[in-house]
Amino acid sequence: MTAIRIDGATEAARLRGRVAEEVARLASAGIQPGLAVVLVGDDPASGVYVGSKKRLTVEVGMRSIDHVLPASTGERELLDLVAALNADPEVDGILVQLPLPAHIDAAKVLVAIDPDKDVDGFHPVNVGRLATGMPSLVPCTPQGCVRLAKTVLPDLAGLEAVVVGRSNIVGKPVAQLLLAESATVTIAHSRTRDLPEVCRRADILVAAVGRPEMIRGEWIRPGAVVIDVGINRVAGREPGKTRLVGDVAYAEAVAVAGAITPVPGGVGPMTIACLLANALQAACARRGLPLPAL
Repeated sequence: MTAIRIDGATEAARLRGRVAEEVARLASAGIQPGLAVVLVGDDPASGVYVGSKKRLTVEVGMRSIDHVLPASTGERELLDLVAALNADPEVDGILVQLPLPAHIDAAKVLVAIDPDKDVDGFHPVNVGRLATGMPSLVPCTPQGCVRLAKTVLPDLAGLEAVVVGRSNIVGKPVAQLLLAESATVTIAHSRTRDLPEVCRRADILVAAVGRPEMIRGEWIRPGAVVIDVGINRVAGREPGKTRLVGDVAYAEAVAVAGAITPVPGGVGPMTIACLLANALQAACARRGLPLPAL
């Protein structure tokens, strides 16, 4: 058996295309959604990521509102900026890029964002809405995971899902989304007893633990769908070179799984696409317009 490769780049392009269509429809009514991204400091990875967000925001027809602040920016100054963006009628979505400099309390900043503009889906109000089944802005990476799983398993009801990882950013929200699809969900983690055996129960296995190639091929149930969220940089095969690997030992897993996301090119591209979908959702909700089916 050779697993189906779930192409995140293709699915992300499809989702961005649908977002662009809906943004064009809003433009015909004189509405242009605005997405504000705040970057504090000069972290190279964050800079590249924010640059991609800006480019794709403009590509789908939205207004990109960028605030690049020095690493010395004070917490009060950042909170004042967030308050101004909350009050700005031209801003539909707000994203504060993490990580923030150590002298700024990230939790305090995230809580300060208007929940209805919280396109990352990290505000406790949106976390609560998701947990209770209310309409909410859903974290982008978990949303992308479920979208990718449904490209090969359109109906997840009754399937057994195992999520390895319990973070607030991926593990917990992806479990909530799978529950909403009527899957039977287990959240596993570093203290789970006999983790390989727990993983082997899964029809859908989501690896979000942040450890390179931790999930081995023998841990995977034959035919299972494997969604690998991990992005880990490790030593390359040539001296001085590095390469990206996931949390799953891909070469082993591809011989056992029914379908699997690669790293890179799997979940990663979906994150920004889902961010744009969230910004569109926020723009419609703020104006009392029907939410588009994407």
